Amino acid sequence: MFNKILIANRGEIACRVATTARCLGIRTVAVYSEADIAARHVSFCDEAVAIGGAAAADSYLKADRIIEAAKLSGAQAIHPGYGFLSENADFAQACANAGLVFVGPPVSAIRAMGSKSAAKALMEQAGVPLVPGYHGENQEATFLQQQADSIGYPVLLKASAGGGGKGMRIVERRDDFDSALASCQREAKNSFGDERVLLEKYLVRPRHIEIQVFADTQGHCVSLFERDCSVQRRHQKVLEEAPAPGMTEERRKAMGDAAVAAARAVGYVGAGTVEFIARQDGHFYFMEMNTRLQVEHPVTEMITGTDLVEWQLRVAAGERLPVLQPDLKIRGHAIEARIYAENPEKGFLPSIGRLQHLSLPVAAEFTRENAIRIDAGVREGDAITPHYDPMIAKLVVWGEDRAQALARLAQALVEVEVVGLSTNVAFLGRLIASQPFATAELDTGLIERHHATLFPAPTPAPLSALALACAAVIRHETQSSDDPWAQSSGWRMNASLTRTLSLSESAGESAISLVYERSGVRLSTDRGTVLLTELSGAGDRVSVRVDGRPTTANVVRSGESFHVFHEGCHWPLEWRNPIAHAGEEETDGGRLTAPMPGKIVALMARTGVTVAKGEPLLIMEAMKMEHTISAPAKGKVTELLYAVGDQVAEGAQLLSFEHEEN
Repeated sequence: MFNKILIANRGEIACRVATTARCLGIRTVAVYSEADIAARHVSFCDEAVAIGGAAAADSYLKADRIIEAAKLSGAQAIHPGYGFLSENADFAQACANAGLVFVGPPVSAIRAMGSKSAAKALMEQAGVPLVPGYHGENQEATFLQQQADSIGYPVLLKASAGGGGKGMRIVERRDDFDSALASCQREAKNSFGDERVLLEKYLVRPRHIEIQVFADTQGHCVSLFERDCSVQRRHQKVLEEAPAPGMTEERRKAMGDAAVAAARAVGYVGAGTVEFIARQDGHFYFMEMNTRLQVEHPVTEMITGTDLVEWQLRVAAGERLPVLQPDLKIRGHAIEARIYAENPEKGFLPSIGRLQHLSLPVAAEFTRENAIRIDAGVREGDAITPHYDPMIAKLVVWGEDRAQALARLAQALVEVEVVGLSTNVAFLGRLIASQPFATAELDTGLIERHHATLFPAPTPAPLSALALACAAVIRHETQSSDDPWAQSSGWRMNASLTRTLSLSESAGESAISLVYERSGVRLSTDRGTVLLTELSGAGDRVSVRVDGRPTTANVVRSGESFHVFHEGCHWPLEWRNPIAHAGEEETDGGRLTAPMPGKIVALMARTGVTVAKGEPLLIMEAMKMEHTISAPAKGKVTELLYAVGDQVAEGAQLLSFEHEEN
């Protein structure tokens, strides 16, 4: 076994590898960028080495710096985690050339599976079923259009060197092919340095089912069964579970055998995932093989009682697999929810900011014995930056069956509290409670098809949430001032204090009347009147009796916002001061601003030319995903303020737009 390894990654996977290595008596070396100098994964390791600037291209993608760090620190092996250089054959080869063990498959296997097109040709020879499509080298646009016409629409465009949902476009009509191809190639080039694409027939209501495989250097290869990863947004996974609902033993064996055959066809060693697209009738087709550990590997660990990172380290050190196929059994059901800093209501745009408050369920980290597990790469106070993936944590639950796992996940999500940026926590709660997910009617279009249910109109905060926010305001005033006129008793000479608070939220604004009486504070709104008594609490915890009923919640203050976490809901309520905020609203309807930090990758509009409402004006790239800025109405662009390649800050004015009357 190794004495010391370097972890060439960041975030929760670096923390996970460090924890497992420590249990095996292995010392670990972290690498970090300028943005990660105080990151959580750095504190998890025994040593740490700086490798460059904040951008991944200046640090985590610098193979030479990582190898130099490994040699200087005396590491014997490099664990690549996932993302960054984990599936880079040149990096794996450079490790071997430097006398370092790459904790992953052989270079030949990475190269064989690195091109989706080449991989499909290889799988065809191995007898693994494929989706009809074109996987060749001819990338001329006219030829690709002809292939799409021959396959029949809808077709799926995919980056040949891609993964993680990036560089993918569904083309519903022939007329949309050219623009979709250009966008797909552009995103593929930005994300993977390779603009080649392949075409596949787009299957209607397919399921995404993947098989975890593992092989050693002694010729053993096993399947650790399947994961269902059908629930996706923008071709990226949201929820993963194991085993796949509705899977028969016959189909499980067939898919496992196909996955093992795929691994053997390339002489695979280590952890890998063979991904299949499956029809509702059970027929399945090879999509790709990820030559690394997957983000969703914890669900497999929880149902099989294994530690796949430990297996990786043991196999890389030359040991045989700890168990063989007859020894592997499925126990119970596990579900993983990815908690992201993103705004589902705005097309799942990533959210940038600092985690001012972060509270996660009480759980065991990186263990498989507990019913709830948290894998997190950030702490309260850390920043989510535009440089890296915006995942906050993975929340993984286990149950004796799917129903119990779902119930545990629902309860665990209620306990997640985040302040400082937008998250998908509330969306995840609605998603797992929705009829199609609860009844396992799964396919990759579930979120889009049930959009109305999953994205309901904002509802006003209940009276109890308003009462808690007001109680927090009163307590804050009491604690922040020695002035007797500001005390929560509301004492006034020969009179009762009456005041009005204005609390705004996504559903509107509430004018709240507070009357300080001898018995307490009477709160009145258009939703009713209640009496607040026995106000107490410490830190973020607020306790108050509302009409005699004890009510307790966490109320986190951030500036003038009070975030009420109550009865499984998060109610952000802004305490508005009309005088202080007068004139702050933007009245210039001719501005179009950047929804987040990013780079301009394409300008679609020309100045002075009339465009229709919804017509694309420019395209931004942020976190390696493209976002189109469209015309808000009929009109024309009077000035373009940035050029292709320019970096823009969140909220920056991108162009000037002049509305035209119909």
